[in-house]
Order: sequence, then structure tokens, then C-alpha cells
Amino acid sequence: MVLVAVFGAALLIAVLLSGLAARTVLSTSLLFLVGGALVSDGFLGLIHITPDSEIVSVTADLALFAVLFTDGMHVSFAKLRANWRNPARALGLGMPLACVGMALITHYLVGLDWTTSFLVGAVLAPTDPVFASAIVGRKEVPARLRELLNVESGINDGLALPVVLILIAAAGPTSPHAAASFGKIGLELGLGLVFGVLMPLIVNGLVRFRLLGAEPKLQPLLPLATAVILYAACHLTHANPYLAAFSAGAVFAAVSPESHKAFEPLGESLAELAKFAALLVFGALLTPQLFGDLSIGGYLAVILAIVLIRPASLLLSLLGTRIDRREKLVAAWFGPKGFASVVYGLLVLQAGIPQGQEAYSLIAVCIAFSIVAHSSTDVPIARLFHVDDLVDAGGGQPETPTGTETAKEGTQAHRR
Repeated sequence: MVLVAVFGAALLIAVLLSGLAARTVLSTSLLFLVGGALVSDGFLGLIHITPDSEIVSVTADLALFAVLFTDGMHVSFAKLRANWRNPARALGLGMPLACVGMALITHYLVGLDWTTSFLVGAVLAPTDPVFASAIVGRKEVPARLRELLNVESGINDGLALPVVLILIAAAGPTSPHAAASFGKIGLELGLGLVFGVLMPLIVNGLVRFRLLGAEPKLQPLLPLATAVILYAACHLTHANPYLAAFSAGAVFAAVSPESHKAFEPLGESLAELAKFAALLVFGALLTPQLFGDLSIGGYLAVILAIVLIRPASLLLSLLGTRIDRREKLVAAWFGPKGFASVVYGLLVLQAGIPQGQEAYSLIAVCIAFSIVAHSSTDVPIARLFHVDDLVDAGGGQPETPTGTETAKEGTQAHRR
């Protein structure tokens, strides 16, 4: 119950400080990360959590499922068809470049083998704009920039997942069953995709029966019930729940816009709570020993990952586009290592691969540094675009609503 009390206190403090955070470099997401670290064994010792604790895997699993489900609901196939070029460049060229660049510096500066180095690159490739919500959450910021960061971060989690799982299998001990492991991963991903597509279609079909239908006040629970059934089905059949969650959210938004609209406020709140809980647990794993285990080369790799690898890879991918230089620089900087990287990093640690502990230490420190760097610079950089009414950098609403559309834009900034 101590952990529950700490979470409640952190949530209360975050809400009370959200107005201040909207105007300053303070981040409510960072509060949960720091709060978890302070109450852990490394400092006050109020809670005792290790990477193999059940609460770590359960919290991370539920939170990533919730985040990816709401992420999927933000995918607009119509908008993607109309404005796909810049996000496609970021995903198709920038993301692989970032993965390769991170693998190179990990191998040569940290000394990990090539497979594990590419695994680190894949884990740190996804971005999370929730730590830069003052950029993506306001329509005063150029639409092309917001759209680029939103679409990139909404899709790259799902793209990175198969690569992470395959590299985890490849980094494990060599055995005659290696081919079977890859086949199992493929089957799990395939089942996840099938479940994620079929479940919303079945539910949407049921709703359209003449004798059935959701009462307006209960309509927000329709996607929630679908997500709960999908989560259980995936774990019972060993289908991949994360790919299922993202694809289900996208299909639900496409086939049932009215359910999507009704569910959006509830879904965003649930995803935020899940994300904050996971950040608190992850913060508890950030002990002084973990930071002490990372070598000088590791810290240099972390700095290069934030200030060189992401910016250079995205700038290269955007060469020749019509985005102006200032927007390109802002997009290049805001590639925070976020929530998906937290969960994928835990998967690496719990997989028991030979260099898993060293890889996890590098990943965890990089995420912590990235959260501090990006969540504390979104407000100052947003002011370059003359944004006076900013969204909280970790999960709040605009201080002064400017209409329904503005509120909707602010809500979409808190995806994860």
C-alpha cells in the first residue's frame, strides 16, 4: 500500500503543479520519475522494487497496452493519405538511421556485441512527444511540425516492436531452437494483428444489430470493453498484445468514429494514469547503483544519442522537403526517448540475454536524461513560435480554452 500512497501523493502534486508546469520548464511526468527514484531503495527506502518484481512487468504491460490503444485511435487514415510524405521520411529513413547510429556508438563506446548494440538502437528509436507537449499540443505551432511529430511518435512504437523482439531472440544463447523462436515471434505478431483487426470489426457489427446498441452515457465503455477482452485474449493465446492494441485502436477509430469520439476523454485519462504509474515504477529502478554501473563511454553514448544521433538522422531524412529550417531543427531536437523505450528496455532486462544488464543500464540512463532534457525545453522552444497559452509538459490542459477545436488539439498532445 505504500506504493499506492506514493502514487496518490505524486498524482495530487502533479495536478496542483500542472498550472505552473504549463508556463515553466517543470514537467509533471518528470515528477513521477523523480518521485519513484526518491522513495526507492537508493534513497528513502520506502518501497522495494527490483527489475524482476512482478509489479514492474504487470504495470509496464498494462500501461503500454493502454497507451498503444489510444495511440492507434489517433491514427487518421484520411490524414495519412493526404499528408504522408514527411512522416514517411521520418519513419522510413530517419528511424533506421537513428537505430544504426545508436548501434555504432553503443558498440564502439560501450563495447557491446553487434546484436545487442542494434537491440539498444531499436529500443531507443521510438519517440514520445508527451515530454514535448507544448510543441505538439497547440495549433499556434505550425501544423506541419505538429503533424510530423504526432504521426511519427504514434506509429514508430509499433514499428520498433517486431525488431526489438527479433533482436532479443537473436541476442540470446545460440541453440538449435533459434529458428523456432523466430517462428514463434512471427506467429505471436501475426495473431496480435489478426485479433487487433477482427475484434473492433466484430464489436462494431454487433452494435449495428437492430436490438442492440449502446446508451449514450455508456458508449465510452464500448471501446474499453473491447480493449479488456482483447488484452485477455492476447495473453490467453500468447498473441502479441502491443501490436493488437495499436491495430485495434486504429481500426476502431476508422469504423466507428462516434465511439472514438465518446471514448477519447476517458481513454486519454486512463492512458495518462497508466503512464504515470509506469513512470513511478521505472523511477524506482533508477538507483545510484544503476548510474554508477554505466561507464564513461556509456555516458558519452547517452549524450551523443540525445544531441547528435536523433537530430542528425531526422535532418537527413527531411532533406529536400519544404519544411523551413527552424521547424526542421525543432523536430530534430524533439525526439525524446519515452514510454515505449521504458517498456522495451524492461523486456531486454527480463529476457536474460548475455549483455542484457549492460544494455538496460545504458537504455535506462538514456531515457532518464532524455526526459529531463526534452520535458524542460518544450516550453522555451514553443515560445519561439509565439505560443502564449501552453499545454502542460506532462499531461495537463490549456490554461485558457479557446474553443472546442483547441481543447481537442490539447487532448491529442497527451497520447502516452
